[in-house]
Amino acid sequence: MTTSPPQMIRDLRTELANAIADFKAYDVPGVCKRLGLADGDGSEAFNSKYKYAMSRLTVVPAEEILPMAKKLLQEVSSYRLSEQVAKLEEIGQPAITEITRRRLLSVFKTRPLATEMEEVEFVQRAWPVAEIPSPYGSSGGILDDIYQHIVRNYDWETDEMLIHLGFLTCSQAQLFRFLEEVTAPVVQTPEAQASIVAELNSHLRHDDFRLVVARKVSGSPIYEMQRAVLGSPADHGISAALRAFDPDDVHDRWIAAVERRADDPRGAITLARTLLEDVCKWILDEAQAEYPDNADLPVLYRKLAKVLRLAPDDHTEQTFKQLLGSCQQIVELLGSLRSKLGDAHSPGPKKAKPQPRHAELAVNLSGTMATFLVETWRARKAESALPASAKSTIPEV
Repeated sequence: MTTSPPQMIRDLRTELANAIADFKAYDVPGVCKRLGLADGDGSEAFNSKYKYAMSRLTVVPAEEILPMAKKLLQEVSSYRLSEQVAKLEEIGQPAITEITRRRLLSVFKTRPLATEMEEVEFVQRAWPVAEIPSPYGSSGGILDDIYQHIVRNYDWETDEMLIHLGFLTCSQAQLFRFLEEVTAPVVQTPEAQASIVAELNSHLRHDDFRLVVARKVSGSPIYEMQRAVLGSPADHGISAALRAFDPDDVHDRWIAAVERRADDPRGAITLARTLLEDVCKWILDEAQAEYPDNADLPVLYRKLAKVLRLAPDDHTEQTFKQLLGSCQQIVELLGSLRSKLGDAHSPGPKKAKPQPRHAELAVNLSGTMATFLVETWRARKAESALPASAKSTIPEV
């Protein structure tokens, strides 16, 4: 079990005491009693509700504070308390890093937060602005500041407003809430929705998260945040290799293929072939090797095999010749699978229907081959930088 940082526990105690202090003074003793805190004199609560609660919370063991806070949240709505609870529960979980948060923030430097409603209306949907204090200490809270600096004077940029709302420091749960709201069809036009989802996903993918279509309402997609679906250790290895490969859409193609294996086998098989085509073209382009614009996967692979010295005829060791010959057969089979089982053409009444297991095989084979090609290209580039005396020790493949 992950140990909660002491400062976070202290902050949770403080917010729990604040939430208790929001009750009427005559209710505070009863609230504390329901939470399992020590009894006290009613007059003590009238003197200071916060001190009444905090004096009892300070003796509660750290491991009991979080369940106590969650119990109170069943009765009350407190943004600051719920944020502390969420942050503690998110410790040790896959996270959106500060780097990615800043990249996400940059998206809103060049586009409005909403295209189907006023920005202030949207902000009130996405953030509990009534509970967020003003960064300047004004009594009206941050909502008054937003009206002052966004509506009346317009001397806050959108990203500055989001920082004041806590975009960089809020819990991941609140960040996800914002991202799901900002991509909602009631907030964005169809064109803006598609554009913003693509831009946000281009940053989220670095942390293995993405916005995916959860359902449709009135024909419009509703997006929700999800971890990239990686179902096996091999998936993770392939994902890491392709994410490190420079072209952004290569890793995106892999993730899309993985996510469609179970629900859309035909589409996954098509993406499996497209993934390999993308990798072949990118490496051929980097190697400054020419290929026909209409070249299909087998043609691209044969050209790339020559560039990477992966053609069976390039080797004398029989084991390598057989291995590389099998690789070539896999690529050709993936190409034919797309034609026979993928969604690139009309299936027709008698066409075989692929099952999820077929899609998993095709996608995993494609990912494995793509990883092998990427790693081989890296190795070949590294070899070219070596002195001639060192190249004699390089393995054949």
